[in-house]
Amino acid sequence: MKNLAINMLALLIVVHILPGITIASIWAGFWAALILGLVNTFIKPIFILFTLPLTVLSLGLFLFIVNGVMLLLVAALVPGFAVSGLFIAIIGALLLSIISGVIGEFLD
Repeated sequence: MKNLAINMLALLIVVHILPGITIASIWAGFWAALILGLVNTFIKPIFILFTLPLTVLSLGLFLFIVNGVMLLLVAALVPGFAVSGLFIAIIGALLLSIISGVIGEFLD
């Protein structure tokens, strides 16, 4: 539950920082954070396994694209949560991980 709250707060901060990501309501933010956690837990490892050769060839930089695609997937699944494109999704995923890490360290 703590991680869900941290991810939701981080997502709300990213929405205010990055103009290409929008949330229509607080409930859409809650569902986006919940679905993002589920996607990162179950779908992302499978996606990483299939894209392992590209990740190795790019020395791990392809993982930024994987994170952006996961954010776009969540935007497709959650009504009221929108991401304008892949580049914005990659930047948003990077900001989301940095902000949630900082908040998590601050709370611990």
